[in-house]
Amino acid sequence: MTYQNDIVEQAAALKAAGKRVALATVVSTWGSSPRPIGSQLVVDDTGAMQGSVSGGCIEGAVVHEAMKVMEDGEPRLLSFGVTDDQAWEVGLACGGKVQVYVEAVE
Repeated sequence: MTYQNDIVEQAAALKAAGKRVALATVVSTWGSSPRPIGSQLVVDDTGAMQGSVSGGCIEGAVVHEAMKVMEDGEPRLLSFGVTDDQAWEVGLACGGKVQVYVEAVE
């Protein structure tokens, strides 16, 4: 597993290499969320990522939103959990809830 300091260092290295970068951070959890508050994921402008905010359940959706954040510069607060409305909606299979804040790294 990648530790938080590694993620910050990776983000800095990507910025120094001229890449656009977004950082996703778990800011709230409930129930059996697979990652604790403070877990992070760094995404570069090619969609490559390092770290984890859910252990694989929502990373694809977070990367998609991170790409938008790098385009428009607007941070986003994303919420994921189990839904009964649509079985195909992105969510956490473990039954918990998680909120992830995604921001561009300047």
